Amino acid sequence: MEDTRAWRDGPKGAEASAAGGGLSGLLGGSGGGPGPGGAARRAVTGVLVCRYCGEEQFEVTARECYCVGCCLPLGVEDGDVYGPETSWRLRRAAAPGPGTATEVLRCPAGHDLFQVAAAYTLGADGRVERLSVGLRCPADGSLRLFVDDARVEPVAG
Repeated sequence: MEDTRAWRDGPKGAEASAAGGGLSGLLGGSGGGPGPGGAARRAVTGVLVCRYCGEEQFEVTARECYCVGCCLPLGVEDGDVYGPETSWRLRRAAAPGPGTATEVLRCPAGHDLFQVAAAYTLGADGRVERLSVGLRCPADGSLRLFVDDARVEPVAG
């Protein structure tokens, strides 16, 4: 089934990759420290790297990002993307796009490997409250939101 979610054009090439390839702009930049009165703040990562093998490209399905080097999941759905001590359930605002949970996502040009960056909205207590995940195709620069400001529910450990 064809993917109908929106893609944007982004910068192409290795130089663009080193600078984040437009992912920071796609995710809304960084909000820095806490807002007024300790209100929620937004923090944006650079390109994420697999903690197990150091690879920075991932295959993406409707639910998760899998490292192309070691095939382990990044942890978008369960909190591991933020850190091994974090557990959550991701509550997406809308149902996943067309396709099955195991179908590999492709950019408009047909490529299936992506760089991934994340933006976290942190509450006054420092816990992640919301998550956005952006994708960038390093081959052609295509950008898109994979997870758009989804609510995070902590899971007791």
